[in-house]
Amino acid sequence: MFIVNTEAAIYKDGRYLLCKRSEKEDHAPGALALVGGKVEMEGASSDILERTIAREVEEEVGLVIEGRPQYVHSTSFVTDKGEPVVNVIFLCEEFSGEPYAVSADEVAEVYWMMPEEVYGNPDAAEYLKDYIRRAEAVRIKGIPV
Repeated sequence: MFIVNTEAAIYKDGRYLLCKRSEKEDHAPGALALVGGKVEMEGASSDILERTIAREVEEEVGLVIEGRPQYVHSTSFVTDKGEPVVNVIFLCEEFSGEPYAVSADEVAEVYWMMPEEVYGNPDAAEYLKDYIRRAEAVRIKGIPV
């Protein structure tokens, strides 16, 4: 059984919103990451991934997602605790508010970074760089790669 996780590639004015995960997080503490979180049990539900990304973005960085996020990419990985995860990335270009670290237990800091800054950042994991590359392709070409 997999945990299902969603992440938002939030884009504005040539930059993506990234966060530094709290040192209190069980998985990847202190890592540079996209904003996101786990799908919760809701019973029979429609658009659960899109609602999850909207909920997590608001809970973690205070932004309200508007419009429909665009699918970018999906992956799987195993957490630091050995739990298998399916991870789904969405591009979010329509939102309101100014981002801030809502809960220090989840997010230590937030940053707006240009793609080139992410690609050249030694603290950015290869998978994060790949997520940004893929989000850029969807943003520019309009289709997942």
